Amino acid sequence: MRRLEWPLHIVRRVVIGVVVVAVLAVAVPLGVRWIGDVRARCDDGVVKRGEDKECVGVTDGSFHFADHLATVVKKIKEENDLVSKEAKKEPYVSVAYMTSFTLTNDDSNSEDSVRHELEGAYLAQYRHNRGDLASSPKIRLLIANTGSSSAHWNHTVDELIARKDSDDKLVAVTGLGPSTGPNLAALRKLSESGLATVASTMTATNIQGIPGFVRVSPTNVDEAYAAAAYLKRSTKLRTAVVVQDAATTNLYAATLGTAFTEAFPDKKTGHRLVAERMTFDSSVPGGAWKNELRYFPAQLCDTRPQVIYFAGRGRHLTNFLDSLANRSCTDHTFTVLAGDDTSNLDREQIAHAVENDVTVLFTGLAHRDMWRADPGRVSERSARYFQENGLLDTWFPGDDRYDGQDLMAHDAVLTAAEGVRMAAGGPGAVTGGAVGRMFQQMNGPQQVAGASGFISFRNNGNPRNKAVPILRLNARGRAELVEVSSAQGKPPEGQ
Repeated sequence: MRRLEWPLHIVRRVVIGVVVVAVLAVAVPLGVRWIGDVRARCDDGVVKRGEDKECVGVTDGSFHFADHLATVVKKIKEENDLVSKEAKKEPYVSVAYMTSFTLTNDDSNSEDSVRHELEGAYLAQYRHNRGDLASSPKIRLLIANTGSSSAHWNHTVDELIARKDSDDKLVAVTGLGPSTGPNLAALRKLSESGLATVASTMTATNIQGIPGFVRVSPTNVDEAYAAAAYLKRSTKLRTAVVVQDAATTNLYAATLGTAFTEAFPDKKTGHRLVAERMTFDSSVPGGAWKNELRYFPAQLCDTRPQVIYFAGRGRHLTNFLDSLANRSCTDHTFTVLAGDDTSNLDREQIAHAVENDVTVLFTGLAHRDMWRADPGRVSERSARYFQENGLLDTWFPGDDRYDGQDLMAHDAVLTAAEGVRMAAGGPGAVTGGAVGRMFQQMNGPQQVAGASGFISFRNNGNPRNKAVPILRLNARGRAELVEVSSAQGKPPEGQ
């Protein structure tokens, strides 16, 4: 039987064909997975997560999480690139600013507030790198988004921790968002990893004693005592009722309501609570808490307190004020006094809040008029940047920073930068642990010269007798400064 012999060129084609098929058999599934990863990727360090496909993670400014952030993120990127370019001459480390940058109606933050935070954070980076506080090592500022309600905090925190030992040399995380359960969990995980942490607007008093953690904002207890001190100077505002959000995840409301309940009553002055705490639960599905608020005006008309202390988020406050506008006792004048989350309301919400024939006051975290009203309690050197026609107005024209969030973020990053500068004076490399230890040395002459007040820290991370502005909402959608107070009556002066 004659054996069939194939020409050599045909044999080569068959072999090549078999190899190609084999390669494709392996490559096609890999290719599908690769394409899937690309679809989930927003940018380096930023990926899509959740049903809404939010872009969450960490960026050096190459990616802006929302269009309204584009201008300030571009400036941060330019500064970061300059620091990287000069790395051979000047050493650097990184500091991150973390909060929820992709917002929904479930967030207490507004788009304005988080944009203003980034603007203030950038100013602190600029001052440390090449401004009036120029120091070494330089700082690259990373932007970390945890997603709406910090739903994806775990992913973002893991991404941050990975930056410790990378070229980023991350040593501190600032911002940290409002006082919520997810943000507390994120804070603890960051601390356990050895990173220093500085909260800008996290005020819940029970968030304390965490290694390497400090906050530049007054605690809720400080706010409540400052509010009570203000009220006790009045003979017309002697009776009060507390209205509080009872949601278990709202650490801010729980500590604020409890603190005011303890701080306000005073037998000597006749200040007293005239009813038990009135509560609603914002965590109930379907927005049922709005229905709860509708029953409050009738109860308030029965007890007729002169002051209603509202321990809830700003977005809950506007609904409460709408309910109060429909009260039957229109002959009675109420003064509503709320906490610092009121600063997260936008201009339209603020203007609407005062349409209801109710005086609305709140304890803020910062206000740019504090320096002019009480110059000894606020650093002039820092405060000048936030005045009308100051450097921030030059950089971000047309952005009315009415909420004080820029000052708080600036002071948080400034604190981290001071920690970096102080740690660099010792032996060894600058690490998160070294920066965290420096926070406890920021006392007396070493206190932080903040735009929101002079800041020094207790061992538990809370600021000592931090300045608390008492603010009033007006029909122009702004908060007017009434006075500068503190838990002890007057905040510390600079040295």
